[in-house]
Amino acid sequence: MLVKYSVGDIVKTRKPHPCGGDEWEVMRTGVDFRIRCTKCGRVLMLPRPKFEKSVKKIIHSSAGDKS
Repeated sequence: MLVKYSVGDIVKTRKPHPCGGDEWEVMRTGVDFRIRCTKCGRVLMLPRPKFEKSVKKIIHSSAGDKS
């Protein structure tokens, strides 16, 4: 199943961040993903395979019905 992520999406991860938050905002997509913790503001850069493996679900999609 191919999931499209876009800038502004809020995703829930399988494991929580050390601050206790498990929701992240997607800031950049591509080969690498830049995500920001919505609780503490920490920014991470992850390779696409690691990001896709760690995401449990999309909580809020910024794309809407643009198709």
